Amino acid sequence: MAPYRRPPVAFVTGANQGLGLSLVRTLARQFGGFGVVYLGARSAERGRVALGQLRREGLAPFFYQLDVRDGDQVDEAARAVRNRHGGADLVISNAAMRRTRDASDPETIRAFIDTNNLGAHRMIRAFGPILNDHGRFLVVASAFGRLRYLAPELRPRFDTTAMTLDDLEKTLAEYAALVEAGEDQAAGWPASVNVPSKIGQVAAVRIMARDYRDEARRRGILINAACPGLVDTEASRPWFDDMSTAQSPDEAAVDVAWLATRPAGVTEPYGELVQHRVVLGYDAER
Repeated sequence: MAPYRRPPVAFVTGANQGLGLSLVRTLARQFGGFGVVYLGARSAERGRVALGQLRREGLAPFFYQLDVRDGDQVDEAARAVRNRHGGADLVISNAAMRRTRDASDPETIRAFIDTNNLGAHRMIRAFGPILNDHGRFLVVASAFGRLRYLAPELRPRFDTTAMTLDDLEKTLAEYAALVEAGEDQAAGWPASVNVPSKIGQVAAVRIMARDYRDEARRRGILINAACPGLVDTEASRPWFDDMSTAQSPDEAAVDVAWLATRPAGVTEPYGELVQHRVVLGYDAER
């Protein structure tokens, strides 16, 4: 972990359960009594239950109620961290909407994209500017977030060479409209809405990393996407018949926390999708 000269400040979204909760637990243990870890969650009730669980384990994170679908709330969270601590050292955008078999993709795609993709964009826009020197910014994504899982004709829609977050949001909105109309697969999109969403998450990280590149090099900042692999959670169990190879959330948090706490002076990986400490290529050819 980076040798901080002052108490480090971490903020994790979607942290009342699953991987997010385990990331808060892992970081709080690593920091000991020296750092500050915020457990961000949309539900005050579930967030405080999770906080109580960690407190009973002898850890001392702080709860922050945050719905990443609300831009004003995200902006206010960043202002609060800046005003209280001067900035953030670790930011992990982990909040995600759970898909269920009880609701169809056309019914939920707007909320799904709003949480999983636009929520990450809001975190990038609000928390990117308050990263401290040697800060680390992560978006929890997936190995499906690579262009190889898209038809060749759709890959230019996620070419991050020059596109902006606004451009990416336009692409995602157009995709969501196709899903709502039941026309997405006829247009060549994958059967699973997870794939375009995950590619969008990684694309957002690449855009942020590109835009921050000069400043990041100067100030030692790292920006990456993290794939935790298959994790045994309530969100994943309905979609997999065999969970025998799945990691527990605590096991999966180890490698994600490793990426989030790369020591000062480390310059790589940067702008990459990383799984189990290995960089996964974004481009279809890699």
